[in-house]
Amino acid sequence: MKNKHSIRQLAIAIYTVNRHAKTAPDNRQLYALKKMAIDKLLSSGIAEKIGLHFVDNPKFSKQHSTVLVRCDEFLFHTIPEKEDFNTLPHLGQQDPASRNPQERMSLKTARELLSKYVGPTHPIIPEKKKTLPKKSIHSIQDSQNFRSSYLDGK
Repeated sequence: MKNKHSIRQLAIAIYTVNRHAKTAPDNRQLYALKKMAIDKLLSSGIAEKIGLHFVDNPKFSKQHSTVLVRCDEFLFHTIPEKEDFNTLPHLGQQDPASRNPQERMSLKTARELLSKYVGPTHPIIPEKKKTLPKKSIHSIQDSQNFRSSYLDGK
C-alpha cells in the first residue's frame, strides 16, 4: 500500500469520513476510524505532523490546540499527545484560505477502505439512550381534571 495512488485513496477516505463525522448525530465511530488510520499512517511514515493549531471554536471558551497532519495533499487535525507540545512548532490560528482538495468518495467505500487498512478492530458500540414515551403538549387526556380560572370566569 505504498504506491502514490493508494496513499491518495487513503487520504480521500479519511477526508470523506471526517466530512461525514462533522455532521453525523453519533460520530464516535467515524472519528475513531479517522484516528486509527492517521495513527497508522504516521507510524509508517506516510503522513507527517506539521505543527499545532489553535482550535477555531473552543468548547467552554477554553483555548486548546490540535495537531496538523499532512497526508499527500490533504491536511487533517488530530488530538495532540503530550510530547507534541514539546516537539512541534505552534503555528497559531488556522489559515481560513487553506483548504483540502474537493474529492468525492462514498462513505461506505471510505469506511471499507480505512477498515481494511487499519485491520481488525473492536467496533465501538454506542450506549443506547433511554427513550421516554412522547407526550404531546397539545392533547389533553383528561379534560375533566383540567380547570382554568380564566375560562370559568373566576
